[in-house]
Amino acid sequence: MWPASDQTQQLIAQAQEGDDQAVNRLLDRHREAVRRMISLRMDRQLQQRVDASDIVQEVLVDANRRMAEYLRDPAMPFHLWLRQMAQDRLIDAHRRHRVAAKRSVEREQRLVARPRLDRSTLDLAAQLCDGQRTPAAAAEWNELQVLFQSALQQLEEKDREVVVMRHFEKLSNSEVAAALDLSPPAASMRYLRAVRRLREILARDNSSVS
Repeated sequence: MWPASDQTQQLIAQAQEGDDQAVNRLLDRHREAVRRMISLRMDRQLQQRVDASDIVQEVLVDANRRMAEYLRDPAMPFHLWLRQMAQDRLIDAHRRHRVAAKRSVEREQRLVARPRLDRSTLDLAAQLCDGQRTPAAAAEWNELQVLFQSALQQLEEKDREVVVMRHFEKLSNSEVAAALDLSPPAASMRYLRAVRRLREILARDNSSVS
């Protein structure tokens, strides 16, 4: 989901040398990934009030304003720095529109909407539904997608977030650890716990519709 790091590093190096066009290219090549990251976390009520592209633009404007600070000390990978700002902006949007509407836009924890699952995530869902089932022999993908999304919503916030980061954003365990301010072993344990819980929920829900 996020752009390859080699070209990103080249653009960062050029930007550090004062190339303003490199800054523009750096932000442009991350625009779509930021949009997807935000869309994954916008619940349907917020989607009715706010366009994801508006939040993306706010993130990129903020990133451009703070770029010099980042370039002086790039303490984390660029895409993790961007997604941290995107997460903050999204939480602000939920808060702002909850107050404006004078009613809840659901809990802030429910920052995962219902995105379409890609093949790798559906393969995981198929394996969790039945350890003896191969993805090719699984039930219809649409049914599996509904089951997986329902199970995902039943996870605790921290468990749900780590699954979204690993399987929708395609972040590595080390990147998840950095984004969540965890040690790599702790991030790995959180992911394994989330997968175990997903397996339990999927087994229960799958048996109830069999």
